[in-house]
Amino acid sequence: MNTSGVLPDHGIRELIKTGVISADSTILPEQIQPASLDLRLGTKAYRVRASFLSGRNRTVAERLIDFKMHEIDLTGSAVLEKGCVYLVPLIERLNLPMGMTAAASAKSSIGRLDLLTRIITDRGVEFDRVPEGYDGPLYVEICPSSFSVVAKTGQMLNQIIFRLGKTQINDDDLRALHAESPIVDGDAHISDGLGFSVDLRPQTGNLVGYRAKPHAGVIDLSRLAYYDPAEFWEEVHTEKGWIILDPGAFYILVSREAITIPPHVAAEMAPYLTMVGEFRVHYAGFFDPGFGHSTAGGSGSRGVLEVRCHEAPFVLEHAQIVGRLVYERMQSIPEALYGAGIKSNYQGQGLKLSKHFKAEEN
Repeated sequence: MNTSGVLPDHGIRELIKTGVISADSTILPEQIQPASLDLRLGTKAYRVRASFLSGRNRTVAERLIDFKMHEIDLTGSAVLEKGCVYLVPLIERLNLPMGMTAAASAKSSIGRLDLLTRIITDRGVEFDRVPEGYDGPLYVEICPSSFSVVAKTGQMLNQIIFRLGKTQINDDDLRALHAESPIVDGDAHISDGLGFSVDLRPQTGNLVGYRAKPHAGVIDLSRLAYYDPAEFWEEVHTEKGWIILDPGAFYILVSREAITIPPHVAAEMAPYLTMVGEFRVHYAGFFDPGFGHSTAGGSGSRGVLEVRCHEAPFVLEHAQIVGRLVYERMQSIPEALYGAGIKSNYQGQGLKLSKHFKAEEN
């Protein structure tokens, strides 16, 4: 593998075969996505006093001595309480060669639950980033922010991609890509990636989003299409083309643009510059090759925005730029694309809650 780029599914299978990726139990075929690997929760969770990074000279196990409060058995499932911080050893571990790095992100359904999950490593100084040459275990920090959840061993809350060399597509090349194979409907706002905006004037009706209820029940992560959205979410409506975000509140909104990820690229959602307002967009970050693309059965898919307002109430306007997609070259085209022959929950999506909820009737 000499060519730079994000490794596709068959490249990830080769990493498993050669021991770059290993696990305490067999890695399952369904863990391998077009450009990423889903990571599984191990058998134990540790309630910790605070979020932490291990630091350059210490292991996570050493830091646990300082911060561990108690241990929880996940083999039969357990409740992870809202507002608490947990650390869970993952089943998978890595032995990366030099020249290869890895980056992790919450899976889309997890971000839509306002469930903050971040990967940490031994001697790590950044969340969700694994440096070249890393040989060691992986851990996930879990902080339920809006809802308490039931989790258990083997569940997949996070995904990880593998990069060889420089993968980011610069703005000039991104404009050329858009001219060849449009990556967004309408005009492309390209500056350090593809800018996208919020839709607060839907074509039909006036439902523009959802706001998490502050005192909702527990969500079992194993239950799909099970929960009544009205028990957990308040609908957000507007006829004005703007809404006021409340400090501390969590919202599900949707992008105005329909986005496309061609088969030979991937993308990562990055928060927009903090100078645009008192809010943060996104928890889940990766977009697989084929998302919204015609070759994978799509015709453009809108990006769901996971928005949390910070210290001050903030007016969010229709068509306001709120984030950007950073496009990356694939090392080669995956054997399976998002939405084409694999179970892809959000191909062709609009405004949509996580897969744990029954379909909304609007």
